[in-house]
Amino acid sequence: MLTVEGGIVTGDLTVHTTFADGEARVAVQYSGASDWFTMSGSPVPCPSEEESRELHDAVVEAVREGGGATVPRLPHPTV
Repeated sequence: MLTVEGGIVTGDLTVHTTFADGEARVAVQYSGASDWFTMSGSPVPCPSEEESRELHDAVVEAVREGGGATVPRLPHPTV
């Protein structure tokens, strides 16, 4: 996965997503470590906490797949 501060990180990772002020922020850390890294593409505009949970699930799946994952964009309906 690609991070802002640490470049590419691989291995046993923990993903943490927070929602505030219309944004989802995604960070990762090596499991058991204390340093967190911002995942590339974060923060992402996100209209609700529920959608931030969906985004979190998508990020976890992307991390499992590997290949330089970044935070996916949420689809937003046009008004």
